Amino acid sequence: MGKKREELSSNREAIILREAINKAAERIFGYSREEVVGKDLGLILSRECETGHKQAVSRFLETRESKLIGHQTEFLTPRKNGEKFPLSISFSVSEVEGRIYFTGIIRDLTETKALQRQVAQSERLAALGQLVAEITHEIKNPLIMIGGFAKQLSRTIRDEKSQSKLKIIADEVQRLENLLLELKEVYRPQQLTREKVNINTLLREVSSLSNEDCKFNNIALEVETPEDPLFVEGDPGKLKQVFLNLVKNAMEAMETGGRLTIGSRRSDGRVEIHFSDNGPGIQPQDREKLFTPFFTTKRRGSGLGLSVSKKIIEGHPGGTLDLLSEEGKGTIVKISLPLLRY
Repeated sequence: MGKKREELSSNREAIILREAINKAAERIFGYSREEVVGKDLGLILSRECETGHKQAVSRFLETRESKLIGHQTEFLTPRKNGEKFPLSISFSVSEVEGRIYFTGIIRDLTETKALQRQVAQSERLAALGQLVAEITHEIKNPLIMIGGFAKQLSRTIRDEKSQSKLKIIADEVQRLENLLLELKEVYRPQQLTREKVNINTLLREVSSLSNEDCKFNNIALEVETPEDPLFVEGDPGKLKQVFLNLVKNAMEAMETGGRLTIGSRRSDGRVEIHFSDNGPGIQPQDREKLFTPFFTTKRRGSGLGLSVSKKIIEGHPGGTLDLLSEEGKGTIVKISLPLLRY
């Protein structure tokens, strides 16, 4: 909590910080006591707030009435480095030897606002999750019937043209079923198991599962892992799902072939995992949208794979997933998880 006392100057045009500003207030604003005491209040308040505050102080000195004394006000104000942050301030007033002092109690609301946004986001996702579950239930049953009938008909019809159409129906039904599964992954609460997982072993399994597809698509798959195991606490099935999806994304990006390197390393008490390709990269205007559900740069794709992957990784305590890409120079996906001591 920050505290300061201020006094109105004789011309009632400038409000000067006097007497004290504590260490907490110094940390909040980034100014030292010497930099602000004796200076105009506008140094640490936004111009809009400074104007309103001067008017309120002048009104109080004239009438001894104020709507702000004892109440909390929230606004954005800059720190010394120019960064704006949410702040709350409340004032009390006292009179000592004929001089009036105002004491301001300051709170940095940065973390509070971030938590409020997280709670609001969680509430929205919970509501969407319920809606998605209901819609999925209603759509899935008819899809299963359509797909089943298409397969039955394909066994009895010999006409090549009709067979081709039935195959398209069956393939599209399967695609929609997969989309429904991905939707559930995006919006339903994560249910992760927590086991001791050797990331190196998991990456080698993913490489083994993906190697044939990579060869077929003229992609050289390389695995770079240290000999010593790197353990994390996580859900091996979900982590494998993420890794396979990232390999699939890289293969689809490199339509004419290329090189994909997957690997791991130990770094400052964490395990860093990377998926690096030398594909076409991602255009700058698309990078910020990549984790937005339904956004995709591929000709065929739901736009949910990266959203699901990021949610799974961030569902692991301390997990992060970041994507770096430069157009024409490829893409790197980096995953970081806390190293499990053993």
